[in-house]
Amino acid sequence: MEDTSKENEQQINVELSEEMAEGVYSNLAMIAHSNSEFILDFIRLMPGVPRAKVKARIIITPEHAKRLIAALKDNINKYEDQYGPIQSSQDSEPTFNFPISFGGPGGEA
Repeated sequence: MEDTSKENEQQINVELSEEMAEGVYSNLAMIAHSNSEFILDFIRLMPGVPRAKVKARIIITPEHAKRLIAALKDNINKYEDQYGPIQSSQDSEPTFNFPISFGGPGGEA
């Protein structure tokens, strides 16, 4: 019985180019959604610079958005178990104030 379930599992080989492996730094994320997709914009906001650039845009289905939340929660729990609680700055005053609108449905990050 176990052999059958192992045979049904698919293995996915993921390729990661050298350029993609370097990653992109983002210190701000904006999220918008429609009835069929979530749009995640990862932005780099530099101090003293009035313009911010979207460094990456990821578009996913609502189902994948929910899976992403679960995976992030799991990884945050593992991180905090190993390194201690992550300090949240939600309660403090933001160090920047900017009105950004991309003209689409609103979201929060």
